[in-house]
Amino acid sequence: MSEIADSSKSSPLRLGNQSIGKLLVEYSVPAIIASVATSLYNIIDSIFIGRGVGAMAIAGLAITFPLMNLIVAFCTLVAVGGATISSIFLGQKNIQRTTDVLNNVFTLCIIHSIIFGGITYIFLDEILLFFGATADTLPYAREFMQIILLGTPISYIFIGLNNIMRATGYPTRAMISALLSVVTNLALAPILIFTLSLGIKGAAIATVAGQSVACIWVLWHFLSRKSFVHFTTANRKPLSKSIVKRIYAIGLSPFLMNVCACIVVIFINNALLNYGGESGDMAIGAYGILNRTTMFFIMIVFGVTQGMQPILGYNFGAGNFERVNKTLMIGIRIGVIITTIGWVITELAPNLISSLFTVDEYLIALSDHGARIFFIFYPLVGCQVVIQNYFQSVGKPKISIFLSLTRQLIFLIPFLIILPRQWGIDGVWASMASSDLIAFIFAIVTLIIFNRRYRHRKSLSEHD
Repeated sequence: MSEIADSSKSSPLRLGNQSIGKLLVEYSVPAIIASVATSLYNIIDSIFIGRGVGAMAIAGLAITFPLMNLIVAFCTLVAVGGATISSIFLGQKNIQRTTDVLNNVFTLCIIHSIIFGGITYIFLDEILLFFGATADTLPYAREFMQIILLGTPISYIFIGLNNIMRATGYPTRAMISALLSVVTNLALAPILIFTLSLGIKGAAIATVAGQSVACIWVLWHFLSRKSFVHFTTANRKPLSKSIVKRIYAIGLSPFLMNVCACIVVIFINNALLNYGGESGDMAIGAYGILNRTTMFFIMIVFGVTQGMQPILGYNFGAGNFERVNKTLMIGIRIGVIITTIGWVITELAPNLISSLFTVDEYLIALSDHGARIFFIFYPLVGCQVVIQNYFQSVGKPKISIFLSLTRQLIFLIPFLIILPRQWGIDGVWASMASSDLIAFIFAIVTLIIFNRRYRHRKSLSEHD
């Protein structure tokens, strides 16, 4: 039997009446597993690179983070917007429009990957130097990114359609596609890095190979007529102005979030170079370790929000706002628990993490010291991320964009300009912790204001 059928208990239409707790488990657990797997292979890749190539390679990899964020930005602009709209159309029982969204997402993924990947490949060295690469780190960063950029069409199609797969009622298959990518990557990485001595280039080849396997799996799903939503010859234009406009409007929030992350990492890298003296490259390597660590727990929270997204989108589209609010409250509690666990680990035993990535004692010491400042307010991040993604899932992109900007740009950039002048490298770590605190406060206040206005409008409509 198909994993999903309109007339069965596994129909996406059950998003409007089944227990929210049960739905969250069904949708979030596969997404969390996929997110954890993705984070783990990023971490393990870094471990392979750090131990197989050296500490400077870790710094070179950290230099690529802004560019990787840009790659993700242009992909999530399409993927998240398309997934959200798909869920809303399903809530409105409009299967044809959901299918149209699938077609548009596929086309946009190809266009974005060719334009962005091609331009970036041509000007790669100039971009990496702007991002903070030095003569020592540029060769590693270039070697890694050349392979990744050649694989952008594959990765965009995989990520874009995988989000649609989850949003249209196939969380388990979406998890499997992510696991296929991870397992392939982890199987090939040590062979390419150590056995074949390809170094950091081997890590990049393994990454693209894993995404290729997953891409084939996702395409097979949407080419099958057994899938609830699939490619058909009855699809309308490959690009519909109205759908593209809505995709971009909703996807603009995660897009800006990743662009902001790119800008922030540039500021961070340059601050570490300026205030780290002769140890600037090593300080960037320490940030690379902390970045991988924080993203591990954030990706778990993202797994929760990905599981929430179909439930929120469907019930918002159906006008069932009580289920929307209940889903949000459960998501916030789970998000805070996850980041609190991360805080406990990084504050009490940072050495356990940093020593995984490298055997260089100086790099370990830099990472451990930075972690104790970097993660001070980390438990609050889980709440902020869930609230931000909540507004995105219910089709309120402007609010979501505002919240994403508060944490990653509006507050962090000024802190990065001011605090390092007072405290040096410690000021860089303190800047990130301070922005986490202020962004959390803004998220809570924004949610309270939104809920009050919504209750007021609902009260007026009930009296009409």
